[in-house]
Amino acid sequence: MLQLKQVHAYTLRNGDGSIDQTKSLICHLLELNGHGCGSTTTSIHYADKLLHHSPSLHRSVFIHNRLIQAYSSLHQPLRCLRLFSIMSLRGCSPNHLSFTFLFSAVASLSPSPLPGAATALHARFLRSGFGSEAFALSALLDMYAKLRLLSSARQLFDEMRTHCDVPTWNSMVAGYARCGDMDGAAELFRLMPSRNVISWTTMVSGYSQNGRYSDALATLLRMEEGGLNPNEVTIASVLPACAHLGALETGERIITYARRNGCFDSVFVSNAVLDLYGRCGQIDAAKDIFGEIGRSGKRNSCSWNSMIMSLAIHGRSDEVLDLYNRMQVEGIEPEDITFVGLLLACTHAGLVDRGREIYESMERDHGIAPKLEHYGCMVDLLGRAGMLPEAYSLVQTMPIKPDSVIWGTLLGACSFHGNLELAEKAAMSLMELEPSNPGNYVILSNIYASSGKWDGVTRLRKIMRGGNIVKTAGYSCVEEGGRIHKFIVGDTSHLRSNEIYFVLDALSATMKPKREDVEHKDELPIL
Repeated sequence: MLQLKQVHAYTLRNGDGSIDQTKSLICHLLELNGHGCGSTTTSIHYADKLLHHSPSLHRSVFIHNRLIQAYSSLHQPLRCLRLFSIMSLRGCSPNHLSFTFLFSAVASLSPSPLPGAATALHARFLRSGFGSEAFALSALLDMYAKLRLLSSARQLFDEMRTHCDVPTWNSMVAGYARCGDMDGAAELFRLMPSRNVISWTTMVSGYSQNGRYSDALATLLRMEEGGLNPNEVTIASVLPACAHLGALETGERIITYARRNGCFDSVFVSNAVLDLYGRCGQIDAAKDIFGEIGRSGKRNSCSWNSMIMSLAIHGRSDEVLDLYNRMQVEGIEPEDITFVGLLLACTHAGLVDRGREIYESMERDHGIAPKLEHYGCMVDLLGRAGMLPEAYSLVQTMPIKPDSVIWGTLLGACSFHGNLELAEKAAMSLMELEPSNPGNYVILSNIYASSGKWDGVTRLRKIMRGGNIVKTAGYSCVEEGGRIHKFIVGDTSHLRSNEIYFVLDALSATMKPKREDVEHKDELPIL
């Protein structure tokens, strides 16, 4: 970067800066971005200024496209839009590549722009006569899908469907998954004329991100049965599903594959492994992975946060606070999720004063405004400690509207401590937010029963019957042979239910004390 500036200064001083030299200098500056040399943002801004002060290049489509592409690689879509507008004002007509790069840049806008902004770009693209350019059309469809403008994406997809390649199909499937419509994504996936690893990974990731963890694992198995090997993105997507299901056996099989195929070099994979071990209670294994990531020099804030959450979930509060101190010593700035883990650790250990101190330090020392998750942790911390009036006061004074999790946390604390007055207030708020959730009615009914308020119990049962509110059956998941099996009470739907009940009956008979043991229990010697 310094050498290029010196070259530029030399040409300006000697007055021999030709168009070709300036063009070459801009291209070299933009190549610094591609090769990760020096400060990429500085080199691109310098190239932009150089173009601005070079009227002879104002009609160069090539240079403008290179700059738009460079800004897009830095995820600066607004600068891309600005440059595209300036390009037109300079009398430089965009070509199909200009639109392709611009669509790719706008796709990263968050929050999404108004639908009219995206369709305006689409209209400009068509007016420019590039409606048959397949590469640009694919970028346009990808933009619609990433901005969650699914109807526009699907309309465009249907128009170009006979000419769609696999990446275009993948973009459409990903669009459905991003919008939470996994059934739509699955139907489109089924219709694909051909699929690649990215197609399968899109489905695995979609199921995992939308909470359909069993489907994510099943899709991975189908992928392997089809002879395709998962890549590091597939593995990083499916391991969270294993973590949520507690499918440690399956997860460790995937980890073995990842190590054998070099996927463990990805920090996303190693962080996913850390999270899996932490959620499944394998804290020592999680610590080993955390250390391994540190030795490789790839440890990032996600690694720290995963380790903190793992320790916090399992009540190892002292270790959480020690790790937070280490994090600060090493200059790692805490994030939202860091404080969730810290407050959770204080909750499990009953450290009310320490929890308050951490909560107050969020905005004061780190500029992080508390979110719903942090308020929920504080309500839980105070509620478990029996400080229910203070917990209720916090809920009442929150600058954001409390959600069902916060009211549910307060209701649970009221149930534990037998505070009927606040329980009724929490339950009423919950019933407004979740009128069909049977759990809220059941908890309040149990509090009424514990307080001898049977008229309250009767009233709640009438409300549930009148609203056709039925308590959903609980279920258990068992991992066996790399598959997750789901059971509810009295379930006979499993293909091997007869064998399962035979084994359960045998176990039950073995665990029951023999009659003679019960009859002579008083004759046993007292030790």
